[in-house]
Amino acid sequence: MIRFNSLRTKINLIFLIAYIFLILIFGFLYQGNTARSLEVIKLQERANMHYLYLYYLKYGKIDEEYLKSQNICVADQKLGELKLERITKDSNGTLKRFAVADMDLHRYIVINNDRFNIVLENLNKPKIPYELMIAFLAATLLLFILYLWMIRSIRPLTLLKNEIIKFSDGNLEISCKSNQNDEIAEVANAFDHAAQKIRELLHSRQLLLRAIMHELKTPIAKGRLVSEMVKDEKQKRRFHAIFERLNLLIDEFAKVEQIASKNFDIVLKPYKISDIIDASTDMLMLDEPSQHVRTVISRDYQVQADFELLSLAIKNLLDNGIKYSSNKQVQIVVKDEKIRISSDGAPLKASMDEYYRPFHTSSGGLGLGLYIVKSILDIHKLALQYHHEEGRNIFTIYQSIVTKSMISTT
Repeated sequence: MIRFNSLRTKINLIFLIAYIFLILIFGFLYQGNTARSLEVIKLQERANMHYLYLYYLKYGKIDEEYLKSQNICVADQKLGELKLERITKDSNGTLKRFAVADMDLHRYIVINNDRFNIVLENLNKPKIPYELMIAFLAATLLLFILYLWMIRSIRPLTLLKNEIIKFSDGNLEISCKSNQNDEIAEVANAFDHAAQKIRELLHSRQLLLRAIMHELKTPIAKGRLVSEMVKDEKQKRRFHAIFERLNLLIDEFAKVEQIASKNFDIVLKPYKISDIIDASTDMLMLDEPSQHVRTVISRDYQVQADFELLSLAIKNLLDNGIKYSSNKQVQIVVKDEKIRISSDGAPLKASMDEYYRPFHTSSGGLGLGLYIVKSILDIHKLALQYHHEEGRNIFTIYQSIVTKSMISTT
């Protein structure tokens, strides 16, 4: 399929039109040159025939030596009779006194007067304009060289596009430096410099986050050790849950950082959606999960997913549903290969696009919940739909491209 908005296509079209005009111009010049050369031959023919007639009147014969000097010869007798019959009669059948015709790549002159009749062959041909042909070939060669020069000049654009695609896919180790001195090279070098800066910023951010998480995990580990010394079993379990929750949050922060920086190797495998929902509920670390989460699975099915990531996305939806609902309860309904998560509460104040942005200003929290959910679902090629109905906020996750197979619940 031809892309008419492509720069290469535009260049090809321009040079094609230029070459067509070049052919038309040189064709017109060639035709004019040939016509002028033929006109000279016709004038010479008339002058020669006039001379032959005068010479015949004076000497009673044809001056064959003169004809040879003019590169004209007497045609073969049989051929002459045939040519005479074909070209000396007009449309009314009347014999012409003088006729010139090009037949079978030969030029014949017929003289049919009251003194003599003869068929001559003019061996003179229109001059071939070699200078014009050489000029045409030179112009064609120049146009072809200019075309190759232009195509070579824009070739770095293709290389730059490929590097940009790699960069957008998460490959930060790219290089598109150019040693040329044109504008394309300036763009390539500017992008290479920007990519290097981004690599350095991401590297420094990763080092900072890893250092922070390492420093946070150290007191958590010490706190868990200290909690073992608590004699009250109830208090000990509470401390364990708190430290486990903190440890889980740090692990989630690490996953969020990888997702945001596109530095995550996703591993898709088939999992039952019920198993993923159970894992999401466990990640909430609720004392009494059944009091806050109610799950209804009409029909279980499989989905190609990264277990940890998709569990984290559903966990965030459940966490938001519990946090912002009026009764601190959320319902999960699995039906028709869709996951519907609903909770009582007022409708969202802004559009979903606003909530999909990181650090969206909301009532409490960092505003990352739905941003994380949307990023993970995009990785899995899953869609998220929101609507408010009968006093309930309803989020629906459904599959668009992912291949799935239905499994009947036992």
